[in-house]
Amino acid sequence: MKVYNTLSAQKEEFSPQGDEVKMYVCGVTPYDNCHIGHAMSYIVFDVIRRYLQFRGYKVKYVQNITDIDDKIIDRANQLGITTSELAERYTSSYFADMDALNIGRVDVYPRATVEIPKIIEVIQGLIDKEYAYPAQGSAYFRVRSVPDYGKLAHRSLESMMARARIEAGAEKEHPMDFALWKASKPGEPSWASPWGQGRPGWHIECSAMSLKYLGDTLDIHGGGQDLIFPHHENEIAQSESFTGSKPFVKYWLHNGLVQLGEDKMSKSLGNLITIKEALGKYSTDAIRIFVLSSHYRSPITYSEEGLEAAENARERLVRVISRDDPTGGAGKALDVEPYRKQFIEAMDDDFNTPQALGALFDLARAINEAADSGLSILKAQNVLPELARNVLGLKPPIQTIEVKPVATETSVGSPTLILSANPTPELEERVNRLVEERSRCRQAKQWQRADEIRARLAELGIVLEDVPQGTKKIWRRTPSVETLDNLLEELGIALEDTPQGTVWKRKR
Repeated sequence: MKVYNTLSAQKEEFSPQGDEVKMYVCGVTPYDNCHIGHAMSYIVFDVIRRYLQFRGYKVKYVQNITDIDDKIIDRANQLGITTSELAERYTSSYFADMDALNIGRVDVYPRATVEIPKIIEVIQGLIDKEYAYPAQGSAYFRVRSVPDYGKLAHRSLESMMARARIEAGAEKEHPMDFALWKASKPGEPSWASPWGQGRPGWHIECSAMSLKYLGDTLDIHGGGQDLIFPHHENEIAQSESFTGSKPFVKYWLHNGLVQLGEDKMSKSLGNLITIKEALGKYSTDAIRIFVLSSHYRSPITYSEEGLEAAENARERLVRVISRDDPTGGAGKALDVEPYRKQFIEAMDDDFNTPQALGALFDLARAINEAADSGLSILKAQNVLPELARNVLGLKPPIQTIEVKPVATETSVGSPTLILSANPTPELEERVNRLVEERSRCRQAKQWQRADEIRARLAELGIVLEDVPQGTKKIWRRTPSVETLDNLLEELGIALEDTPQGTVWKRKR
Protein backbone atom coordinates (compact mmCIF):
# COMPACT_ATOMS: atom_id res chain seq x y z
CA MET A 1 0.00 0.00 0.00
CA LYS A 2 1.45 3.37 -1.07
CA VAL A 3 0.45 6.95 -0.27
CA TYR A 4 1.65 10.23 -1.72
CA ASN A 5 3.42 12.27 0.94
CA THR A 6 3.37 16.03 0.35
CA LEU A 7 6.50 16.35 2.50
CA SER A 8 8.64 14.09 0.29
CA ALA A 9 6.67 14.86 -2.89
CA GLN A 10 6.53 11.17 -3.78
CA LYS A 11 4.66 7.97 -3.09
CA GLU A 12 5.87 6.03 -0.07
CA GLU A 13 5.10 2.62 1.39
CA PHE A 14 2.48 3.03 4.09
CA SER A 15 3.89 1.82 7.38
CA PRO A 16 2.23 3.34 10.47
CA GLN A 17 4.02 3.51 13.81
CA GLY A 18 1.85 0.91 15.52
CA ASP A 19 -1.33 -1.11 15.29
CA GLU A 20 -3.46 2.04 15.50
CA VAL A 21 -3.23 4.64 12.74
CA LYS A 22 -3.22 8.14 14.24
CA MET A 23 -5.06 10.44 11.84
CA TYR A 24 -5.76 14.18 12.16
CA VAL A 25 -7.68 16.28 9.63
CA CYS A 26 -8.28 20.01 9.92
CA GLY A 27 -11.92 20.71 10.66
CA VAL A 28 -14.33 23.57 10.09
CA THR A 29 -14.57 27.14 11.29
CA PRO A 30 -18.32 27.24 11.98
CA TYR A 31 -19.48 30.68 10.89
CA ASP A 32 -21.65 29.68 7.91
CA ASN A 33 -23.08 26.63 6.15
CA CYS A 34 -20.58 24.18 4.68
CA HIS A 35 -20.11 24.04 0.91
CA ILE A 36 -19.13 21.40 -1.64
CA GLY A 37 -15.44 22.16 -1.06
CA HIS A 38 -15.87 20.96 2.52
CA ALA A 39 -17.80 17.95 1.24
CA MET A 40 -14.90 16.96 -1.02
CA SER A 41 -12.30 17.06 1.74
CA TYR A 42 -14.34 15.21 4.33
CA ILE A 43 -15.58 12.60 1.85
CA VAL A 44 -11.97 11.96 0.80
CA PHE A 45 -10.72 11.42 4.35
CA ASP A 46 -13.82 9.46 5.28
CA VAL A 47 -12.97 7.04 2.45
CA ILE A 48 -9.31 6.91 3.51
CA ARG A 49 -10.36 6.03 7.06
CA ARG A 50 -12.86 3.44 5.76
CA TYR A 51 -10.23 1.81 3.54
CA LEU A 52 -7.65 1.63 6.32
CA GLN A 53 -10.24 -0.13 8.47
CA PHE A 54 -11.17 -2.39 5.52
CA ARG A 55 -7.48 -3.39 5.32
CA GLY A 56 -7.47 -4.31 9.01
CA TYR A 57 -6.04 -1.20 10.67
CA LYS A 58 -7.45 0.41 13.76
CA VAL A 59 -7.79 4.15 13.21
CA LYS A 60 -8.02 6.93 15.78
CA TYR A 61 -9.36 9.94 13.88
CA VAL A 62 -9.35 13.46 15.33
CA GLN A 63 -10.84 16.55 13.68
CA ASN A 64 -10.79 19.97 15.31
CA ILE A 65 -13.49 22.64 15.40
CA THR A 66 -12.18 26.21 15.31
CA ASP A 67 -14.98 27.80 17.32
CA ILE A 68 -13.25 31.15 17.90
CA ASP A 69 -11.79 33.12 15.01
CA ASP A 70 -11.89 36.56 13.35
CA LYS A 71 -14.58 35.36 10.92
CA ILE A 72 -16.74 34.04 13.75
CA ILE A 73 -16.40 37.31 15.66
CA ASP A 74 -17.27 39.41 12.59
CA ARG A 75 -20.29 37.27 11.63
CA ALA A 76 -21.62 37.16 15.20
CA ASN A 77 -21.42 40.96 15.38
CA GLN A 78 -23.31 41.23 12.08
CA LEU A 79 -26.08 38.96 13.37
CA GLY A 80 -26.17 40.48 16.83
CA ILE A 81 -25.53 37.20 18.65
CA THR A 82 -22.66 35.82 20.73
CA THR A 83 -19.76 33.98 19.15
CA SER A 84 -20.69 30.83 21.07
CA GLU A 85 -24.26 30.95 19.74
CA LEU A 86 -23.01 31.37 16.18
CA ALA A 87 -20.43 28.61 16.51
CA GLU A 88 -22.97 26.21 18.02
CA ARG A 89 -25.51 26.95 15.27
CA TYR A 90 -23.11 26.19 12.44
CA THR A 91 -21.40 23.30 14.22
CA SER A 92 -24.84 21.64 14.40
CA SER A 93 -25.35 22.45 10.73
CA TYR A 94 -21.96 20.90 9.93
CA PHE A 95 -22.83 17.64 11.71
CA ALA A 96 -26.18 17.51 9.89
CA ASP A 97 -24.38 17.93 6.55
CA MET A 98 -21.82 15.25 7.37
CA ASP A 99 -24.53 12.81 8.44
CA ALA A 100 -26.49 13.51 5.25
CA LEU A 101 -23.36 12.76 3.20
CA ASN A 102 -22.86 9.46 5.08
CA ILE A 103 -19.56 10.70 6.49
CA GLY A 104 -18.80 8.75 9.65
CA ARG A 105 -18.24 10.60 12.91
CA VAL A 106 -14.61 10.80 13.99
CA ASP A 107 -13.36 9.73 17.41
CA VAL A 108 -12.71 13.19 18.90
CA TYR A 109 -13.89 16.68 17.89
CA PRO A 110 -11.84 18.99 20.15
CA ARG A 111 -12.91 22.64 20.18
CA ALA A 112 -10.49 25.53 20.41
CA THR A 113 -12.38 27.24 23.23
CA VAL A 114 -12.26 24.06 25.34
CA GLU A 115 -8.56 23.39 24.75
CA ILE A 116 -7.23 26.76 25.97
CA PRO A 117 -5.17 25.21 28.84
CA LYS A 118 -3.29 22.88 26.45
CA ILE A 119 -2.79 25.71 23.96
CA ILE A 120 -1.30 27.95 26.68
CA GLU A 121 0.95 25.07 27.82
CA VAL A 122 2.37 24.64 24.30
CA ILE A 123 2.89 28.38 23.78
CA GLN A 124 4.67 28.70 27.12
CA GLY A 125 6.87 25.75 26.23
CA LEU A 126 7.86 27.43 22.95
CA ILE A 127 8.63 30.70 24.76
CA ASP A 128 10.74 28.85 27.35
CA LYS A 129 12.77 27.28 24.54
CA GLU A 130 13.06 30.69 22.80
CA TYR A 131 11.20 29.56 19.71
CA ALA A 132 8.56 32.16 20.53
CA TYR A 133 8.30 35.48 22.33
CA PRO A 134 5.61 37.62 23.98
CA ALA A 135 4.93 41.11 22.66
CA GLN A 136 2.31 43.63 23.82
CA GLY A 137 -0.08 40.97 25.13
CA SER A 138 0.38 38.67 22.13
CA ALA A 139 2.86 35.86 21.48
CA TYR A 140 4.65 35.10 18.20
CA PHE A 141 6.64 32.21 16.77
CA ARG A 142 10.16 32.98 15.48
CA VAL A 143 10.26 31.44 12.00
CA ARG A 144 14.01 32.10 11.72
CA SER A 145 14.56 29.78 14.70
CA VAL A 146 13.66 26.79 12.48
CA PRO A 147 16.35 26.10 9.82
CA ASP A 148 14.08 23.93 7.66
CA TYR A 149 11.03 26.22 7.78
CA GLY A 150 9.29 25.82 4.42
CA LYS A 151 10.03 22.11 3.95
CA LEU A 152 6.38 21.12 3.48
CA ALA A 153 5.64 23.84 0.92
CA HIS A 154 9.08 23.24 -0.69
CA ARG A 155 9.82 26.95 -0.59
CA SER A 156 12.47 29.17 0.97
CA LEU A 157 11.60 31.76 3.60
CA GLU A 158 12.30 34.52 1.08
CA SER A 159 9.95 33.11 -1.56
CA MET A 160 7.23 32.58 1.03
CA MET A 161 7.54 36.18 2.15
CA ALA A 162 6.97 37.30 -1.44
CA ARG A 163 3.72 35.28 -1.72
CA ALA A 164 2.30 35.48 1.79
CA ARG A 165 -0.25 37.88 3.17
CA ILE A 166 1.75 39.18 6.13
CA GLU A 167 -0.13 40.50 9.15
CA ALA A 168 0.76 44.03 10.11
CA GLY A 169 2.34 44.43 13.54
CA ALA A 170 5.30 46.54 14.60
CA GLU A 171 5.75 44.30 17.66
CA LYS A 172 6.93 41.36 15.51
CA GLU A 173 10.65 40.68 15.19
CA HIS A 174 10.29 39.41 11.62
CA PRO A 175 7.46 39.96 9.10
CA MET A 176 6.86 36.20 8.77
CA ASP A 177 6.59 35.52 12.51
CA PHE A 178 3.07 34.25 13.14
CA ALA A 179 0.73 34.73 16.07
CA LEU A 180 0.39 32.00 18.67
CA TRP A 181 -1.71 34.18 20.98
CA LYS A 182 -3.62 37.33 20.02
CA ALA A 183 -4.13 40.13 22.53
CA SER A 184 -7.82 40.84 22.98
CA LYS A 185 -9.57 43.82 21.47
CA PRO A 186 -12.47 45.63 23.18
CA GLY A 187 -15.66 43.60 23.06
CA GLU A 188 -14.02 40.37 21.86
CA PRO A 189 -14.15 37.05 23.72
CA SER A 190 -10.91 36.46 25.59
CA TRP A 191 -9.17 34.15 28.03
CA ALA A 192 -6.54 34.81 30.69
CA SER A 193 -2.95 33.89 29.83
CA PRO A 194 0.56 34.66 31.14
CA TRP A 195 0.76 37.35 28.43
CA GLY A 196 -2.60 38.97 29.09
CA GLN A 197 -6.22 38.53 28.02
CA GLY A 198 -6.52 37.15 24.51
CA ARG A 199 -7.33 34.16 22.34
CA PRO A 200 -5.34 31.52 20.47
CA GLY A 201 -4.00 31.94 16.96
CA TRP A 202 -5.29 29.63 14.25
CA HIS A 203 -2.19 27.45 13.80
CA ILE A 204 -1.43 26.67 17.44
CA GLU A 205 -4.78 25.06 18.18
CA CYS A 206 -4.16 22.17 15.77
CA SER A 207 -0.74 21.47 17.24
CA ALA A 208 -2.09 21.52 20.78
CA MET A 209 -5.06 19.30 19.95
CA SER A 210 -3.11 16.72 17.97
CA LEU A 211 -0.41 16.53 20.67
CA LYS A 212 -3.06 16.07 23.37
CA TYR A 213 -5.17 13.43 21.64
CA LEU A 214 -2.72 11.63 19.34
CA GLY A 215 0.77 12.17 20.79
CA ASP A 216 3.99 13.67 19.47
CA THR A 217 3.92 12.02 16.03
CA LEU A 218 0.89 11.47 13.79
CA ASP A 219 0.69 8.85 11.06
CA ILE A 220 -1.56 10.92 8.77
CA HIS A 221 -2.33 14.62 8.77
CA GLY A 222 -4.82 15.71 6.13
CA GLY A 223 -6.54 18.75 4.72
CA GLY A 224 -7.00 20.75 1.55
CA GLN A 225 -4.06 21.84 -0.57
CA ASP A 226 -4.82 25.44 0.38
CA LEU A 227 -3.71 24.61 3.94
CA ILE A 228 -0.17 23.52 3.02
CA PHE A 229 1.06 27.07 3.54
CA PRO A 230 0.91 28.75 5.94
CA HIS A 231 -1.25 26.57 8.21
CA HIS A 232 0.41 23.17 7.96
CA GLU A 233 3.88 24.64 7.54
CA ASN A 234 3.40 26.52 10.79
CA GLU A 235 2.02 23.44 12.53
CA ILE A 236 5.23 21.56 11.70
CA ALA A 237 7.44 24.39 12.94
CA GLN A 238 5.72 24.86 16.29
CA SER A 239 5.03 21.15 16.97
CA GLU A 240 8.55 19.90 16.25
CA SER A 241 10.05 22.80 18.17
CA PHE A 242 7.87 22.00 21.19
CA THR A 243 8.56 18.24 21.21
CA GLY A 244 12.27 18.51 20.53
CA SER A 245 12.40 17.98 16.77
CA LYS A 246 10.48 14.71 16.81
CA PRO A 247 8.80 14.24 13.41
CA PHE A 248 5.34 15.79 13.74
CA VAL A 249 3.71 13.83 10.91
CA LYS A 250 4.79 10.75 8.98
CA TYR A 251 2.48 11.17 5.97
CA TRP A 252 1.01 14.50 4.85
CA LEU A 253 -2.04 13.99 2.59
CA HIS A 254 -3.72 16.90 0.83
CA ASN A 255 -6.85 16.86 -1.30
CA GLY A 256 -7.38 19.01 -4.38
CA LEU A 257 -9.87 21.86 -4.35
CA VAL A 258 -13.35 22.26 -5.82
CA GLN A 259 -13.62 24.94 -8.44
CA LEU A 260 -16.66 26.84 -9.64
CA GLY A 261 -15.63 28.10 -13.04
CA GLU A 262 -11.97 29.12 -12.88
CA ASP A 263 -11.85 29.98 -9.17
CA LYS A 264 -11.61 27.90 -6.00
CA MET A 265 -14.97 27.53 -4.27
CA SER A 266 -14.77 29.44 -0.99
CA LYS A 267 -16.88 31.44 1.44
CA SER A 268 -14.57 34.45 1.18
CA LEU A 269 -15.06 34.63 -2.61
CA GLY A 270 -18.79 34.07 -2.29
CA ASN A 271 -18.80 31.57 -5.18
CA LEU A 272 -20.09 28.48 -3.49
CA ILE A 273 -22.72 25.79 -3.57
CA THR A 274 -23.70 24.72 -0.08
CA ILE A 275 -23.99 21.05 0.80
CA LYS A 276 -27.66 21.61 1.63
CA GLU A 277 -28.29 23.09 -1.83
CA ALA A 278 -26.55 20.17 -3.53
CA LEU A 279 -28.46 17.59 -1.47
CA GLY A 280 -31.69 19.31 -2.47
CA LYS A 281 -30.98 18.32 -6.09
CA TYR A 282 -28.84 15.18 -5.91
CA SER A 283 -28.59 12.04 -3.81
CA THR A 284 -25.85 11.41 -1.29
CA ASP A 285 -24.41 8.66 -3.48
CA ALA A 286 -24.32 10.94 -6.52
CA ILE A 287 -22.33 13.58 -4.62
CA ARG A 288 -19.91 10.96 -3.31
CA ILE A 289 -19.48 9.40 -6.77
CA PHE A 290 -18.91 12.88 -8.24
CA VAL A 291 -16.12 13.55 -5.72
CA LEU A 292 -14.56 10.08 -5.93
CA SER A 293 -14.55 10.02 -9.74
CA SER A 294 -11.45 12.25 -9.58
CA HIS A 295 -8.26 11.36 -7.75
CA TYR A 296 -8.27 13.03 -4.35
CA ARG A 297 -5.15 15.09 -5.14
CA SER A 298 -6.70 16.53 -8.31
CA PRO A 299 -8.98 19.57 -8.49
CA ILE A 300 -12.58 19.07 -9.55
CA THR A 301 -14.95 21.53 -11.18
CA TYR A 302 -18.50 21.60 -9.88
CA SER A 303 -21.02 21.20 -12.67
CA GLU A 304 -24.63 20.12 -13.04
CA GLU A 305 -23.56 17.82 -15.89
CA GLY A 306 -21.01 16.07 -13.70
CA LEU A 307 -23.50 15.47 -10.93
CA GLU A 308 -26.18 14.27 -13.35
CA ALA A 309 -23.64 11.77 -14.72
CA ALA A 310 -22.89 10.65 -11.16
CA GLU A 311 -26.61 10.22 -10.49
CA ASN A 312 -26.92 8.08 -13.62
CA ALA A 313 -23.91 6.01 -12.55
CA ARG A 314 -25.54 5.39 -9.21
CA GLU A 315 -28.74 4.28 -10.93
CA ARG A 316 -26.72 1.77 -12.99
CA LEU A 317 -25.38 0.21 -9.81
CA VAL A 318 -28.85 0.03 -8.33
CA ARG A 319 -30.36 -1.61 -11.41
CA VAL A 320 -27.64 -4.26 -11.41
CA ILE A 321 -28.06 -5.01 -7.72
CA SER A 322 -31.84 -5.28 -8.06
CA ARG A 323 -31.71 -7.77 -10.97
CA ASP A 324 -33.21 -11.18 -10.37
CA ASP A 325 -30.76 -14.08 -10.21
CA PRO A 326 -31.69 -16.35 -13.16
CA THR A 327 -30.74 -19.46 -11.14
CA GLY A 328 -32.31 -18.43 -7.86
CA GLY A 329 -28.82 -18.38 -6.38
CA ALA A 330 -28.27 -22.10 -6.96
CA GLY A 331 -26.42 -22.20 -10.29
CA LYS A 332 -22.82 -21.74 -11.36
CA ALA A 333 -21.69 -18.38 -10.00
CA LEU A 334 -19.85 -15.46 -11.55
CA ASP A 335 -16.23 -15.27 -10.30
CA VAL A 336 -15.94 -11.94 -8.49
CA GLU A 337 -12.35 -12.24 -7.23
CA PRO A 338 -10.68 -10.52 -10.23
CA TYR A 339 -12.86 -7.46 -9.63
CA ARG A 340 -12.23 -7.43 -5.89
CA LYS A 341 -8.49 -7.65 -6.59
CA GLN A 342 -8.72 -4.83 -9.13
CA PHE A 343 -10.56 -2.69 -6.56
CA ILE A 344 -8.00 -3.32 -3.79
CA GLU A 345 -5.03 -2.68 -6.10
CA ALA A 346 -6.55 0.66 -7.06
CA MET A 347 -7.11 1.71 -3.44
CA ASP A 348 -3.64 0.48 -2.44
CA ASP A 349 -2.19 2.89 -4.99
CA ASP A 350 -2.64 6.15 -3.06
CA PHE A 351 -6.40 5.66 -2.64
CA ASN A 352 -7.14 5.76 -6.36
CA THR A 353 -10.92 5.99 -6.15
CA PRO A 354 -11.51 6.61 -9.89
CA GLN A 355 -9.95 3.23 -10.66
CA ALA A 356 -11.75 1.63 -7.72
CA LEU A 357 -15.06 2.93 -9.07
CA GLY A 358 -14.01 1.59 -12.47
CA ALA A 359 -13.60 -1.85 -10.90
CA LEU A 360 -17.12 -1.62 -9.46
CA PHE A 361 -18.62 -0.70 -12.81
CA ASP A 362 -16.62 -3.45 -14.53
CA LEU A 363 -18.19 -5.85 -12.02
CA ALA A 364 -21.63 -4.36 -12.68
CA ARG A 365 -21.20 -4.97 -16.41
CA ALA A 366 -20.00 -8.52 -15.74
CA ILE A 367 -23.05 -9.16 -13.55
CA ASN A 368 -25.38 -8.13 -16.37
CA GLU A 369 -23.52 -10.30 -18.87
CA ALA A 370 -23.53 -13.25 -16.45
CA ALA A 371 -27.26 -12.93 -15.81
CA ASP A 372 -27.91 -12.81 -19.55
CA SER A 373 -25.86 -16.02 -19.88
CA GLY A 374 -27.75 -17.82 -17.12
CA LEU A 375 -25.06 -17.67 -14.41
CA SER A 376 -25.83 -17.06 -10.75
CA ILE A 377 -25.19 -13.41 -9.82
CA LEU A 378 -26.39 -13.34 -6.22
CA LYS A 379 -22.90 -13.47 -4.64
CA ALA A 380 -21.60 -10.81 -7.01
CA GLN A 381 -24.64 -8.64 -6.29
CA ASN A 382 -23.69 -8.63 -2.61
CA VAL A 383 -19.96 -8.06 -3.21
CA LEU A 384 -20.72 -4.98 -5.28
CA PRO A 385 -22.53 -3.06 -2.52
CA GLU A 386 -20.17 -4.46 0.12
CA LEU A 387 -17.22 -2.66 -1.48
CA ALA A 388 -19.32 0.37 -2.32
CA ARG A 389 -20.62 0.68 1.24
CA ASN A 390 -17.68 -0.35 3.40
CA VAL A 391 -15.00 1.52 1.48
CA LEU A 392 -16.55 4.24 -0.68
CA GLY A 393 -19.38 5.05 1.71
CA LEU A 394 -22.11 4.59 -0.89
CA LYS A 395 -25.42 3.14 0.20
CA PRO A 396 -26.80 0.92 -2.54
CA PRO A 397 -29.04 -1.97 -1.43
CA ILE A 398 -27.24 -5.02 -0.10
CA GLN A 399 -29.81 -7.51 -1.37
CA THR A 400 -32.13 -7.78 -4.30
CA ILE A 401 -35.71 -6.62 -3.85
CA GLU A 402 -37.23 -7.28 -0.45
CA VAL A 403 -41.03 -7.53 -0.67
CA LYS A 404 -43.00 -5.98 2.16
CA PRO A 405 -46.72 -6.60 1.51
CA VAL A 406 -49.16 -3.92 2.61
CA ALA A 407 -52.19 -5.48 4.30
CA THR A 408 -55.12 -3.97 2.40
CA GLU A 409 -57.61 -5.45 -0.02
CA THR A 410 -56.67 -3.15 -2.86
CA SER A 411 -52.90 -3.17 -2.51
CA VAL A 412 -50.35 -5.32 -4.21
CA GLY A 413 -46.99 -6.33 -2.76
CA SER A 414 -44.83 -3.29 -2.03
CA PRO A 415 -41.12 -3.97 -2.49
CA THR A 416 -38.83 -1.47 -0.82
CA LEU A 417 -35.41 -0.68 -2.28
CA ILE A 418 -33.61 1.77 -0.02
CA LEU A 419 -30.84 3.70 -1.73
CA SER A 420 -28.94 6.66 -0.34
CA ALA A 421 -31.87 7.96 1.69
CA ASN A 422 -32.67 6.54 5.09
CA PRO A 423 -36.47 6.65 5.54
CA THR A 424 -37.89 6.50 9.03
CA PRO A 425 -40.85 4.23 9.89
CA GLU A 426 -43.09 7.32 9.82
CA LEU A 427 -42.00 8.12 6.25
CA GLU A 428 -42.35 4.48 5.19
CA GLU A 429 -45.89 4.38 6.57
CA ARG A 430 -46.99 7.48 4.67
CA VAL A 431 -45.45 6.41 1.39
CA ASN A 432 -47.05 2.97 1.76
CA ARG A 433 -50.42 4.71 2.10
CA LEU A 434 -49.73 6.58 -1.14
CA VAL A 435 -48.65 3.36 -2.88
CA GLU A 436 -51.90 1.76 -1.70
CA GLU A 437 -53.93 4.68 -3.03
CA ARG A 438 -52.15 4.51 -6.38
CA SER A 439 -52.83 0.76 -6.59
CA ARG A 440 -56.52 1.38 -5.81
CA CYS A 441 -56.69 4.05 -8.52
CA ARG A 442 -55.06 1.75 -11.07
CA GLN A 443 -57.53 -1.03 -10.30
CA ALA A 444 -60.38 1.49 -10.63
CA LYS A 445 -58.84 2.70 -13.92
CA GLN A 446 -58.37 6.19 -12.47
CA TRP A 447 -55.17 6.57 -14.45
CA GLN A 448 -54.82 10.32 -14.13
CA ARG A 449 -54.94 10.23 -10.32
CA ALA A 450 -52.55 7.25 -10.23
CA ASP A 451 -50.07 9.08 -12.48
CA GLU A 452 -50.40 12.22 -10.36
CA ILE A 453 -49.43 10.30 -7.19
CA ARG A 454 -46.42 8.79 -8.94
CA ALA A 455 -45.34 12.19 -10.33
CA ARG A 456 -45.75 13.97 -6.99
CA LEU A 457 -43.66 11.35 -5.20
CA ALA A 458 -40.98 11.58 -7.90
CA GLU A 459 -40.77 15.34 -7.26
CA LEU A 460 -40.08 14.52 -3.61
CA GLY A 461 -37.29 12.08 -4.52
CA ILE A 462 -39.25 8.82 -4.27
CA VAL A 463 -39.47 6.88 -7.53
CA LEU A 464 -42.13 4.18 -8.00
CA GLU A 465 -41.39 1.38 -10.44
CA ASP A 466 -43.87 -1.37 -11.27
CA VAL A 467 -42.27 -4.85 -11.22
CA PRO A 468 -43.77 -8.37 -11.19
CA GLN A 469 -43.62 -8.47 -7.39
CA GLY A 470 -45.54 -5.21 -7.01
CA THR A 471 -44.41 -1.60 -6.77
CA LYS A 472 -40.77 -0.87 -6.03
CA LYS A 473 -40.01 2.28 -4.03
CA ILE A 474 -36.65 3.88 -4.79
CA TRP A 475 -35.74 6.47 -2.16
CA ARG A 476 -33.48 9.13 -3.67
CA ARG A 477 -34.20 11.60 -0.88
CA THR A 478 -36.21 11.61 2.33
CA PRO A 479 -38.82 14.39 2.39
CA SER A 480 -40.22 15.58 5.69
CA VAL A 481 -43.19 13.92 7.36
CA GLU A 482 -45.06 17.21 7.05
CA THR A 483 -44.54 17.28 3.27
CA LEU A 484 -46.01 13.79 2.89
CA ASP A 485 -48.88 14.62 5.26
CA ASN A 486 -49.73 17.61 3.06
CA LEU A 487 -49.74 15.39 -0.04
CA LEU A 488 -51.98 12.86 1.67
CA GLU A 489 -54.32 15.66 2.74
CA GLU A 490 -54.53 16.93 -0.84
CA LEU A 491 -55.48 13.42 -1.94
CA GLY A 492 -58.17 13.19 0.73
CA ILE A 493 -56.35 10.74 3.02
CA ALA A 494 -55.89 11.60 6.69
CA LEU A 495 -55.47 10.10 10.13
CA GLU A 496 -58.72 9.56 12.03
CA ASP A 497 -59.39 8.44 15.59
CA THR A 498 -61.62 5.36 15.77
CA PRO A 499 -62.59 2.95 18.59
CA GLN A 500 -59.89 0.63 17.22
CA GLY A 501 -57.26 3.36 17.38
CA THR A 502 -55.86 5.99 15.01
CA VAL A 503 -56.01 4.81 11.39
CA TRP A 504 -55.66 6.22 7.90
CA LYS A 505 -59.02 6.99 6.29
CA ARG A 506 -59.91 8.03 2.76
CA LYS A 507 -62.08 11.15 2.99
CA ARG A 508 -63.14 11.25 -0.62
